[in-house]
Amino acid sequence: MLDWALLGGAAALAGALNSVAGGGSFLTLPALALMGVPLVSANATGTAALLPGYLAGTWALRRELSEPMSPSLVRLGVLSVLGGAAGAALLLSTSNQVFGRIVPWLLLAATQLFVIGPKLVRRRADTAKQRRLWIADLGIVAVAIYGGYFNGGLGILLLAVLGTLGQTDMGRMNGIKNFVSAILTLIAVAIYAASGAIVWTHALWMAVGATLGGYVGGTAARRLKPGMVRGFVVLTGLAMTGAFFLNAR
Repeated sequence: MLDWALLGGAAALAGALNSVAGGGSFLTLPALALMGVPLVSANATGTAALLPGYLAGTWALRRELSEPMSPSLVRLGVLSVLGGAAGAALLLSTSNQVFGRIVPWLLLAATQLFVIGPKLVRRRADTAKQRRLWIADLGIVAVAIYGGYFNGGLGILLLAVLGTLGQTDMGRMNGIKNFVSAILTLIAVAIYAASGAIVWTHALWMAVGATLGGYVGGTAARRLKPGMVRGFVVLTGLAMTGAFFLNAR
């Protein structure tokens, strides 16, 4: 019962964090690893558990996606599928031993993204008109590959890349971010599932917790100070990074 409570609690808090600031994988991956799930499978299972939150977030901001945009949603969807599939295939080709050595660095990089993220987003418009579409395409594919391989810090990366496309409205940017995240995660989870990398009993239980946490977090977002939430995410990321570095020694 304690194990299930740990997984459910971690997933609920992860869903709440993702709905407010991101960083949910900082909690789901360690929780699953603590349960004895191999790291590659833990990463795949945690990603599957958070998928409903991405889908719900996309639906919630569907109005922001209703107007024409460049690149189009179809183009973004294709790029997301290509990148997400490549990232998932790369993860599945990585051994648990190698991934265990990579995870602390990925967590550290994701934590640093949360620290510098606001600066990246604020600078988005400075060079937006100087970027060519194909460069933006490469940026979306690169971020989708990262997301298919490891989900931490994905939202910040997407917002930064969307800025190079000339997007300035945060509502629309968040809608596009959720859409791209949902598509690349959907294809990645499909590939994980086909390979048998997902522990479905854990994933389904955590998906319930993440969905509930996402709803609560979304309703509480209006009352929470973004700086405090981001600070909690950064501290959590640093703590988990330190724990994985110690474990990798």
